[in-house]
Amino acid sequence: MRAKISYAITAAVLVFYFVLVGSRGVMLIQSGTVITVTFGVAVLILPVIGLWFLWKNTQFVRRANALAAQLDAEGGLPVDELKRTPGGRIDRDSADEIFAKRKAETEAAPDDWRSWFRLAVAYHDARDTPRARKAMQRAIALHDGRTAEA
Repeated sequence: MRAKISYAITAAVLVFYFVLVGSRGVMLIQSGTVITVTFGVAVLILPVIGLWFLWKNTQFVRRANALAAQLDAEGGLPVDELKRTPGGRIDRDSADEIFAKRKAETEAAPDDWRSWFRLAVAYHDARDTPRARKAMQRAIALHDGRTAEA
């Protein structure tokens, strides 16, 4: 729940920022000179890109959470069997061991979104965020009946 609140606050702050930047772009365009109109249009592009990115990221998170809820209902969420350091951080060797197991499961069932979901969690635990995201995108695509490159 804390993560959802943090995400909502961050999204709200970003939207406020995009509106503020967008209003500055409109003000520049209203000045009417060639250079201010050019800068105004350039400034308006930034909030559009930011809103698009925020929307895509929100959709990704919602889809991943839906998969997690479905997997939880099926009793298939990965169990946290990772060893931790005294400070609470995940032990790297433990994460690598679990990752190897999840990778083998995914290789054995490459068209199963559940195995890709668990692989994404293993990548995340191994602190490989880009690959975790790609694996989760693959899980979402397989769940939705689409094909995607992992």
